[in-house]
Amino acid sequence: KSMTNHTTMTEFVLLGFRDHPELQCLLFVVFLLIYVTTVLGNLGMILLIKTDSRFHTPMYFFLSNLSLVDFCYSSVIAPNMLVNFWVENPVISFNGCATQFFFFGSFAAIEGFLLAVMAYDRYVAIFKPLLYTVTMSPNLNILLVLFTYLAGFINASIHTGFTFQLSFCGSNAINHFFCDILPLLKLSCSDTHINEVVIFAFASFNELSCLLTILISYLYILAAILRIQSAEGIHKAFSTCASHLVAVTIFFGTILFMYLHPSSSYSMDQDKLVSVFYTLIIPMLNPLIYSLRNKEVKSSLGKVFKTNAF
Repeated sequence: KSMTNHTTMTEFVLLGFRDHPELQCLLFVVFLLIYVTTVLGNLGMILLIKTDSRFHTPMYFFLSNLSLVDFCYSSVIAPNMLVNFWVENPVISFNGCATQFFFFGSFAAIEGFLLAVMAYDRYVAIFKPLLYTVTMSPNLNILLVLFTYLAGFINASIHTGFTFQLSFCGSNAINHFFCDILPLLKLSCSDTHINEVVIFAFASFNELSCLLTILISYLYILAAILRIQSAEGIHKAFSTCASHLVAVTIFFGTILFMYLHPSSSYSMDQDKLVSVFYTLIIPMLNPLIYSLRNKEVKSSLGKVFKTNAF
């Protein structure tokens, strides 16, 4: 019976923000502007890092990968969501929902692992500056990035497998703007207890392993900074880490709030609001955070604009 129920659900309806019809036009314009800024910001950052030889360093190699991941994981959600503002029946096929779910989960996990790798990179740069280029060799950098992608895809495969083997035999209306895990579990007529345990276990392990890596890296960085004699040296060390710390705080703060709060306090409106933040706003903010707080990036952008103006 379970198998029959599972296979009869061929599509889902994404309700999105239809409970606020008066805001449809405004929300479409706001989300379109956010997505366009995200695409331009992240692809612009990748292009800048690739074309300017000053940025051919481990830190910018990781940053270009962060920009690629931000572009991808925003693009998994935003175009479909924008189209759904204008269609009468915003359906997504069962396989389409599973695909969106898998890629979003992959890129979100990769982002967390990448931020941890970037913390380790900052630790080596400040704690062992003379050995930086030797330690952070091109081969190691590629291996670290490949690890983040592999870990992200494995993590998403497990969640996708557990979620889409459930039975969906009642309503097919997802009260969300994309196929996220918690709204899907609410729709299922199977026992979701194991899924909830798997979500909590994996989310806890991923977040804690990344946050521990970041925390230990920054404790070493702080110890190194406290040994620096000159005020200029201290300022330079802090400014090297400031952008990364802001990105880490925004990303992990949102994810921890989203997935590790008690299910008794779960609310769909709150879920949608937080989801907008980490699916659309964070990918837009990262290139802005790294460019606005970075003199080299601002200088390079200035040259690009001057060249184009002439």
